[in-house]
Amino acid sequence: MASLHAGFATMSFSARFIALRKERGFTQQSLAEATGIHVQQIKRYEAGTSEPSAEVLRKLARTFAVSTDWLLFEEGERAPSDDLALQFEAVQQLSDDERAIIKEVVESLIIKYQTRRWDSARSAAPAAKKAAKEGRRK
Repeated sequence: MASLHAGFATMSFSARFIALRKERGFTQQSLAEATGIHVQQIKRYEAGTSEPSAEVLRKLARTFAVSTDWLLFEEGERAPSDDLALQFEAVQQLSDDERAIIKEVVESLIIKYQTRRWDSARSAAPAAKKAAKEGRRK
């Protein structure tokens, strides 16, 4: 499977989907039958005019024996930056208790960041409403 992943790493979803279907020996019709997805919808995915729902991605991933992440994301697209990857590797060397503490700290920072973003968006909403209201008066 590693060689399969390497060749598909920088393809769009539709190109990856077509290549994977052909690599696994499916015709559009046989894939439709195997997944329960209408053949016309398979054609839309391959043409890039439609994207699959989460449920369809699950069916495709099961049929092709790959992860949904593999179907959707290019190699490394969801991976942490190199410096964080090295730190995460180092964290693996720590005890369970130390890793739990690090996890709590990271979760706290994420919540703090999300709260700040939510507060900013909430305080920006009245200003946007006011500007839109004033724009209608002109």
